Amino acid sequence: MTNLSPSTADAPPTAGEERKRIFAIVAASSGNLVEWFDFYIYAFCAIYFASSFFPKSDPTAQLLNTAGVFAAGFLMRPIGGWLFGRFADKHGRKTSMVISVSMMCFGSLLIASLPTYNSIGAWAPALLLVARLLQGLSVGGEYGTTATYMSEVALKGRRGFFSSFQYVTLIGGQLLAVLVVVVLQQLLDEQELKRWGWRIPFVIGAVTAVVALFLRRTLQETTSAATRGSKGAGSVAEIFRNHKAAFFTVLGYTAGGSLIFYTFTTYMQKYLVNSAGMSIKTASYVMTGCLFLYMCMQPLFGALSDRIGRRSNMLMFGALGAVSTVPILTGLGAVNSPLAAFALITLALAIVSLYTSISGIVKAEMFPTEVRALGVGLAYAVANAIFGGSAEYVALGLKSIGHESNFYWYVTAMMVIVFLVSFRLPRQAKYLHHEP
Repeated sequence: MTNLSPSTADAPPTAGEERKRIFAIVAASSGNLVEWFDFYIYAFCAIYFASSFFPKSDPTAQLLNTAGVFAAGFLMRPIGGWLFGRFADKHGRKTSMVISVSMMCFGSLLIASLPTYNSIGAWAPALLLVARLLQGLSVGGEYGTTATYMSEVALKGRRGFFSSFQYVTLIGGQLLAVLVVVVLQQLLDEQELKRWGWRIPFVIGAVTAVVALFLRRTLQETTSAATRGSKGAGSVAEIFRNHKAAFFTVLGYTAGGSLIFYTFTTYMQKYLVNSAGMSIKTASYVMTGCLFLYMCMQPLFGALSDRIGRRSNMLMFGALGAVSTVPILTGLGAVNSPLAAFALITLALAIVSLYTSISGIVKAEMFPTEVRALGVGLAYAVANAIFGGSAEYVALGLKSIGHESNFYWYVTAMMVIVFLVSFRLPRQAKYLHHEP
C-alpha cells in the first residue's frame, strides 16, 4: 500500500508534493459529492414521492412520514461512524471510503426501482426504510473518514482552506440535487414527477457513484502500518480512556451545528412551501441560488479560520446563530418576496459557514491518528442522528400541533450550547501539527 504521510504536511512542500495533495483532495471530494447527492436527493424529491409510499390525504402528514424515514436514516449514522471509523483507523482511510461509496450506490439503486404502495402495500414504505438505513450507514462512515483524510493531506497554514472543500462538495451534492429537480420540473409536469419522474435522480446518483468508486481507488493512504497496528487503533475504549473530553466537546458543538445546518438547507424548501406559501418551483429556485452562494462561501470562511483560529470561528458561529435564528425564521415564515427569502436564507447560511467550513478539520485536530477517524466519525454521527436527522420531523411535528415558533427557540437554545462548548476548544491544534 502506497502511503502519503500526514507528517510531511508540516514541511514546505515541493511542487510535486503539492500537486499530489491537491489531487488527493479532489479525488476524495468527488466521492463525497456523490455520496451527499445520493443522500439529499431523497429530501428534495420527497414532496413528489410521499403520496406513492404514504397514501394519506393530508400533505403535512405525508411529509411527516417521509421526514420520519429521513430521520431513521440518521439513526444508522452512529453505527456507520463506529463501523467505518474503526475500519479506517485499523485498515486505512482509502479502503473505508471505497466501501462507503459502494454502499451508497446500492441504496440509490434500490430506491430508484421500488414499487409503490399501490403495487405491494406496506412493503413499499418498509423497503424504502431499508434503503435509507443502508444510505445512513454509508454516510455515517463517509463523514468521519473523509474529514480525517482531507485534514491529513491538507497543507500546513492552509488546512482550514483545503479542508473546507469537504463541505464545498457536501453542499455541491445538495446543490446538484436541487438542480436536477429544477431541470426535471422544466421537462415534466407535476403529475409525471409524482408518477415516475422522481426516480430519475436516484438512477443518476447510482451511476455517478460508480465513477466516484474508481476515483477513490486511485487515492494514496495517509496512515502507516505501525499506526494501524497499534493497540488502541480504532478503539472506542481508547477514546473514552484518553480522549473523552475531545469526544464530548465535538459532540456538543456538532449537535447545534447539525441542527441549524439541516434547518436552513434540507428543511428550508418545505418550510418555504408549507409555511410561507411559496410554490414548489419558486422554492426550488430560491434554494438553488442560496446553496450556490453557500458552497462558494466555504473556502473563504475556511481561509478565515487559518488566520483567526478555529476556536474564534466557532465562538462567532455560536453567538451569531443564537441571536439571529428567531428573527430570520420568523421573517421567512411571513415573507412575500422570493428575493427577500433569498436574502434571509443567505444571511443564515453565511453564519452557518463559520462552522461548516471547518467542521472536519476542527474535529480532526482534536484526535491522534490511531483514533482520529473513529473519534470524528462517531461523535459527529451521534450528534447528527439525534439533532440533525430529527430537524425536519421536529419542525413539522410542532407545526402540525400549531406551535411552529417553538422550533425557532429550540434551534436558538442549541446554538447557545454551541457557544458555551466552543470555549473548550484549544487555541491551537493539538495533534495534526505533531504527527507521530
